[in-house]
Amino acid sequence: MAQDITDITETTGGDLDAGLSLRGIHVPLVTPFTRTGDIAAEALEALAHEVLDGGAAGIVALGTTAETATLDGAERDLVTGICARVCEERGALLTVGAGASGTRAAEASLARLTRWPRARAALVTVPPFVRPSAAGVLAHFARLAEVSPVPLIVYHIPYRTGQPLDSAALRALGSLDGVAGVKYAAGSLGQDAVALLGDLPAGLEVLAGDDAYLSPLLALGAAGGILASAHLATARFAELADAWRAGDAARARPLGHALARMSAAVFAEPNPAVVKGVLHAQGRIPAPDVRLPLLPASGAAVTAALEQLATL
Repeated sequence: MAQDITDITETTGGDLDAGLSLRGIHVPLVTPFTRTGDIAAEALEALAHEVLDGGAAGIVALGTTAETATLDGAERDLVTGICARVCEERGALLTVGAGASGTRAAEASLARLTRWPRARAALVTVPPFVRPSAAGVLAHFARLAEVSPVPLIVYHIPYRTGQPLDSAALRALGSLDGVAGVKYAAGSLGQDAVALLGDLPAGLEVLAGDDAYLSPLLALGAAGGILASAHLATARFAELADAWRAGDAARARPLGHALARMSAAVFAEPNPAVVKGVLHAQGRIPAPDVRLPLLPASGAAVTAALEQLATL
């Protein structure tokens, strides 16, 4: 790092929901649309209940899978409100996507979460596009941790943000008071993941963010995952997490491989097009539509995902 980070890590944050546990599978819900392009509110509510019935520990509103970038402010509020109501009814953990490229804008995004007292955590992406130094990323999250009404989950996804961070940088972020977890979606499973999980700061939990790498990350000690594929096989993903937690490698390994193959099919085209295509084929949402600049999934991709799903 370009500067000493000690002062930052020792002087920020408060005691926000110190007992928060991120363990388990969290589903970042799609935003279903009607044939006329409006949000299909009833279908969204039904999906939230279905994944919780399947064993999900919680849901994520306004993640990448929700096509948040294409939603206007009123639509974002509608989605968050529905998810908050379901989580209140079910006693489930609600995480809400927040943040922005600029720190002031990210602060404002987090401040809006006070409108939904059910929200227990905020999923905040490493600042995309601007590509600050690792020390700048740390200072960004240090400031957000000071002002956020809920604990933060740092969303590390360098193939979207353009900002790679090594294990030392992630460990520094995880040492901040007010940071509860890291969603790890580095696009591969390498030494940084091994190093991070081998020496976690106290109280920090790692959630798999690349669906196909869930099983090996659980084996290394991850607490769970935030996984778009878990719309489609929630109970099997929850079973996998339980198996690794119980140390049942004989059960976990084949199931992890099968789920990884299904996840690869789901991500054969830009997310969440294939997920939506499968959900529509199952009759769970009224249309497979995504909003531009995304395009609907091809029939071949949906068929391939359904075939992999059938093997489970």
